[in-house]
Amino acid sequence: MSKQATVKKRGEVTPLQVLGSEIRFLCEGERTNHVWSLMECAVPRDVGPPPHHHAWDEAYYVIEGQVKFTLEGRELVLGPGEFMHIPGGVVHGFSGVSDTTARLLIFDAPAHAEGFFVETAREVQAMPRDLPKVPVIGERHGIHFLPPPH
Repeated sequence: MSKQATVKKRGEVTPLQVLGSEIRFLCEGERTNHVWSLMECAVPRDVGPPPHHHAWDEAYYVIEGQVKFTLEGRELVLGPGEFMHIPGGVVHGFSGVSDTTARLLIFDAPAHAEGFFVETAREVQAMPRDLPKVPVIGERHGIHFLPPPH
């Protein structure tokens, strides 16, 4: 782990295109000895991860727009300036519900999400053809997606 301060400007961080969202890692796990990481996520309307769970905690802070979260079957909408912490193991998902793209910060501790996003951005290029790859990639990174409802 580096003992130097990290300064990044949003426009200088190369975004990952992941399943319709744009992800920017503002602080990668390698900078914190994998204790935590921080990413910015741009979420268009009706885009976002389906219900899933993983062992690590996540926290969300909405910067712009509105984001609908599902939390163990409940739905709630967060807007600018609102924060939510989700403990590891809790089933959750989210999607943009604004007419304009929502932006949120996602903090994960310990840092585990980056590998999933990098691999998904690389391997999932054509939808819906590549959609079956997502749960397989998720499992490799400790993310367990729930099967779609029938």
